[in-house]
Amino acid sequence: MKLVFIIGNSAVGKMTVGQELEKITGLRLFHNHMIIEPILQIFHDFRIDLINEIRELIFRRFAETDNEGMIFTMMWAFDEPEDREYVEMVKKIFEDQGGEVYFVELTAPQDVRLLRNETENRLKNKASKRNLEFSRNLLIKGDAEHRFESLPGEIPYENYIRMNNKDLSAEDAAKWIKEYFVL
Repeated sequence: MKLVFIIGNSAVGKMTVGQELEKITGLRLFHNHMIIEPILQIFHDFRIDLINEIRELIFRRFAETDNEGMIFTMMWAFDEPEDREYVEMVKKIFEDQGGEVYFVELTAPQDVRLLRNETENRLKNKASKRNLEFSRNLLIKGDAEHRFESLPGEIPYENYIRMNNKDLSAEDAAKWIKEYFVL
């Protein structure tokens, strides 16, 4: 069992790279908005407690299966200690079942991410991003209020790579990840 975390800032390409990685590895994609969107639709509020509770249940059940593994995408706010604790909790779920955990950090400058914020694939899969002005402002506000890129040495895991995917297609990024980790 493998778990590949794809982390990075808003609109950096986590889901899109994850979709391509799923195609070439057989790992199942669980992108962060697969739970966020239904919660927003039902509660009309970003209920992180409920989102995390549902995700944890999915992680636990999935880690008990015979599946090859999972790709999970998330924004990791490095200035928020609870985000590190959450990552550690998810990592432990898979490691306790004998799984291997890998970390891919995607980076790209804000101007690139603002363009990606409006792509067809993103808007198709993330209903909450379809209000483009709100989504754009949320991205800019997130950049101002939190740090979503790690500092050198901040991610201490052996199976970790950082990739600037500003000029990489999602397909090329996924191929590179697959080859790097021999997935």
